[in-house]
Amino acid sequence: MATLSSSAPDPRAQPAAGGPVETSIRAKLTSTLAPALLTISNDSWQHRHHAAMRTAGGGNGETHFSIEVVSDAFKGKSTMQRHRLIYATLSEELAQGLHALSLKTKTPEELQKAGEAS
Repeated sequence: MATLSSSAPDPRAQPAAGGPVETSIRAKLTSTLAPALLTISNDSWQHRHHAAMRTAGGGNGETHFSIEVVSDAFKGKSTMQRHRLIYATLSEELAQGLHALSLKTKTPEELQKAGEAS
């Protein structure tokens, strides 16, 4: 049986609590947005083959995240404004190697409407 090796860890082997970048993202978004829901998924292992990640030796294993946030702080803001708020909140992490965020941002009312529609 062949084994695959990579410089980024397999997500199944990652600790449930997350690493220092994920911990920082969670703390900053919680403090800034007081979210009703905050889901963070480390997707870095899926991008370890990208040229930039190979150059960085696979990165630190915390370069790509999917984030879902439900917060009243988004009321009256466009999607672009919501994303800018998150990027501004995480500017330090982005400057230190956080490479990409996939964001889903909703207000509690939008989440409720989406649930009713399905």
